[in-house]
Amino acid sequence: MKRISLNIVLSSTLCLLMWTDAFAQNGVEELNVDGLKVYFKHTPKEVISVRLFVDGGTANYTLDKQGVEAMAYNLAVNGGTTSKNKVAFKTAAEKIGTEFGFQATLDYGDIDMTCVKPFWDESWALFTDAVMHPAFDPYEFKLIQDQMIASAKQAEANPDAYLQKLALQMSFKQKNYEKDPQGSSASLTGLTVDDVKSYYSSVIGKGRCFLVVVGNISEDDVTSKVKATLASLTSKSLAKKGSRVVLSTSGQNIVDRDISTNYLCGVMSGPLLNSPDGIPMMMAMNIMYDRFFVELRTKRSLSYAPAAYFNSNAITSPYSMLYISTDTPKKAISVMVDLLNSVKREGFKPEELTDKKEQFLTAYLSGLETSAGQSNAIGRWALRGNVKMYDEFVTRANAVTLKDLNRVIDQNTGAIMWTYLGHKADVQPTDFVQTTVYKNKPY
Repeated sequence: MKRISLNIVLSSTLCLLMWTDAFAQNGVEELNVDGLKVYFKHTPKEVISVRLFVDGGTANYTLDKQGVEAMAYNLAVNGGTTSKNKVAFKTAAEKIGTEFGFQATLDYGDIDMTCVKPFWDESWALFTDAVMHPAFDPYEFKLIQDQMIASAKQAEANPDAYLQKLALQMSFKQKNYEKDPQGSSASLTGLTVDDVKSYYSSVIGKGRCFLVVVGNISEDDVTSKVKATLASLTSKSLAKKGSRVVLSTSGQNIVDRDISTNYLCGVMSGPLLNSPDGIPMMMAMNIMYDRFFVELRTKRSLSYAPAAYFNSNAITSPYSMLYISTDTPKKAISVMVDLLNSVKREGFKPEELTDKKEQFLTAYLSGLETSAGQSNAIGRWALRGNVKMYDEFVTRANAVTLKDLNRVIDQNTGAIMWTYLGHKADVQPTDFVQTTVYKNKPY
């Protein structure tokens, strides 16, 4: 059994080394095509991914307009263009196997396209048509609005989704992260087609957008295509940037709801991902996830799915989250904080770093198997202000030490903003305890 396990570990390590070497062969090229920033990565993949990122996210709209970005991009890719109605556009895309999508997040949005190389020219034409000439048809707008309102109502009824929403609303009150990029049922109901059209027009421009292209095509091809199309986008004003919010005070928000079990989470500020502490914090919270699972589920049966993670998608104000659904919230909170205190006091074990580093890198590289995964990662590193870290990630992760892990977990768990959704009678404000500050630190 030991021999089999050793063979598996050696095979896994060899695959990781080979994968890392292949991954590093072609770096990301940064181009400027008539004022539009373009990040290009050539790969041998015959599947091409293109993303037009729009910087700003929730900083670009007010609280009462939350959801407007998601609706605008949804309508752009699913509502037809001025030259092709929805049916004609979708038919043209389906014939060549081209897929379109969009994202609207706390700090950015994107319109994206995935196609195969033999239909690259036709797919690019459809992509640029959707980006530059969306129809904003009132009938299609109403269909998409109704769909999004229905989804928002489902999210508000779902305890897990509603808990996440409440947690950010409390933790980032009167800040940009208070806004839900997908909107609320109320805000979506209040939007008009003119609101959506006006918003789209205000953000789609060279000042707020950049392009990411990944696949087996040439830099000259990308440049010529951009020059003939997206380079004509106007130079809109630069993206609005919210100030970083660091949670330095603790608190709790108890929301009474008659549901089958209780849900709670704790939000803590984390380091910027492009800082020296970013990758160590991701790794540290990965290990905390494992500790939560073993202690809260396996040993104590306090929850089916406890969790701890670092939300690296939050660019301006990164945060970590502790989560559990449980019938015994007071005990669960106590154990969760005790687990944090144990690490703050004694640090992680050397074998935890060794084991986690390989798992962490394997998971990271697995997320880059597709062209779409790579284009998304490149865009997010560009938004964080250091696209070079896309190529340097593996090297930086391998350089993380035990002292790094112990330092970041200690420095970024000092103030927990708790949110509770469930039976109010099961908890008291004093149950929502905080971590301890230790004089002697393991770093």
